[in-house]
Amino acid sequence: MTGILAGKAALVTGGASGIGRATALAMAREGARVAVADRTEERSAETVALINAAGGQAIAIGGDVANEDNVASMVARTVAAFGRVDCAFNNAGIGGGVVGPRGQRLHEMARASFDGMLEINLTGVFLCMKHELIQMLAQGGGAIVNTASVAGLIGLPTSSHYVAAKHGVVGLTKTAAMEYARDNIRVNCVNPGYITTPMTEETVRSRYDALMAKVPMHRMGLPEEIAEAVVWMCSDKASFMTGASHVVDGGYYAA
Repeated sequence: MTGILAGKAALVTGGASGIGRATALAMAREGARVAVADRTEERSAETVALINAAGGQAIAIGGDVANEDNVASMVARTVAAFGRVDCAFNNAGIGGGVVGPRGQRLHEMARASFDGMLEINLTGVFLCMKHELIQMLAQGGGAIVNTASVAGLIGLPTSSHYVAAKHGVVGLTKTAAMEYARDNIRVNCVNPGYITTPMTEETVRSRYDALMAKVPMHRMGLPEEIAEAVVWMCSDKASFMTGASHVVDGGYYAA
């Protein structure tokens, strides 16, 4: 396949659904060979099947991004299959309902809920970046994109743990961009607004009209719209872009 990622090898975490799946498919469309990672290899397999059916090349990987041995294995398996990791999309993440009750103010939140959120949404990104950077330093360069959120740039009541994690992702991105700029490694993050994915289903059911009143485009975004931004940031077309928070949110952050 030809495209703006032709000849590149990519690793996508959280690739079984939503933004991760859409990005893995878009990367393959643009010529990349893609390692699709999710919590289990079985969860990744459907995305891989879609890529291979369209004429692309992909492998399925299972692993927990909060487990450093699992993360090291994800990177090693990508290298074993494709020889290198040119592009990494650290997208695996969870919403607030996974770690505790929704709608809690900070003083109501259990320590376990806060820690559980940071373990996946922040420490998981740190671990992925760490092992991707080790490989990219060895091979002479690469591009990393992390999934942050508009919640990484603003506050959201009753989401303090999620907001803290996503602000942390933005900070990690900026600092890594500075540390590795001279090593030919670019590090950026994408900051989605409200996107139609399995993770947002409950929020949409309960608060759709209130949310859309705050979005100038008055609609949810599509995973494919985030994917296009990520693919561009991973490509050589974004060669002078590093340390950036790329907002894709229908105008929510600007309003």
